Amino acid sequence: MEAVKEITVEDLNPGAFIEEKAGEIAALVGAGTAINALSGGVDSSVVTMLGHKALGPKLKTYFIDNGLMRKDEPMRIAALFKGLGVKVEIVDARDNFFKALKGLTDPEEKREAITQTFYKDVFGNLVKESQSKYLLQGTILTDIDETVAGIKRQHNVFEQLGIDPQEAFGYKIIEPVVQLRKNGVRKIGEALGLPEAIFNRMPFPGPALAARVIGEATSERIEIVRTATVIIEEELAGTKAFQYMAILHQDRVTGMREGKRDFGLQIEIRCWDSIDARRATPTRLSYEILEKLSERMTTEVPGVVSVTYNITTKPPSTMEAI
Repeated sequence: MEAVKEITVEDLNPGAFIEEKAGEIAALVGAGTAINALSGGVDSSVVTMLGHKALGPKLKTYFIDNGLMRKDEPMRIAALFKGLGVKVEIVDARDNFFKALKGLTDPEEKREAITQTFYKDVFGNLVKESQSKYLLQGTILTDIDETVAGIKRQHNVFEQLGIDPQEAFGYKIIEPVVQLRKNGVRKIGEALGLPEAIFNRMPFPGPALAARVIGEATSERIEIVRTATVIIEEELAGTKAFQYMAILHQDRVTGMREGKRDFGLQIEIRCWDSIDARRATPTRLSYEILEKLSERMTTEVPGVVSVTYNITTKPPSTMEAI
């Protein structure tokens, strides 16, 4: 397949890009309808607004509640986009995803289970119900780079792996921001009128919190990392970091509470400075911030007895753990 031609942020004309992509979407969909999944992240939010501009009511937007999102995310994002004139339908698919993830510990197997559940199971049904032939999604150039290089399979990359979405899932995929990296997508989001809380939002992985649970992603373990995520996002909101996250490790570690052994959980914190996610360095957080994070994690997250901070650059590390 022909390589995707990058549009750098220096060469990007947001107004012209928006008009061009809205026109392409409208021409492809024609008199039919399209669907898209809104996660609340930068990429999916930008694509939702591009699709809304191009298609209006012919775009059906869904928020797939996979049970893996941040606290209160489905209702909060649906309400925000309602205020922007976009109707969002929340689809409860929690059982589908946890059933698919049951017993899986290998990172790539977990990613593949989420991919198949999302595209074939959940969206397959929505396509049949809506009779849409097109899915709009927010694949960006970094997703393709990491997938093709074999670093990690991004759930939204298909054609570059020789997978025909029409044949595999029954619908075609439109990727209007695939030539951009994250900094370019942010510029488009701003030009589309998205609030800064969305267009400048931290990146969030396609597999959601399942990418931050090492080992099996059960509903109980997801809830632990969800609670830890609330804390880290509260404490690091004032930083100018590109991304930060809490990761739940698989093995239990020895701790102490009230003079007795507490065989508990370990949370790893990662915080990154980056421009486009291709390279990153750990943010030099103050020791006072790290102490506050440790104190809150061990007192507010059930079972946590150890908190660590990752100080390895990308590469050789990656931003997400799995």
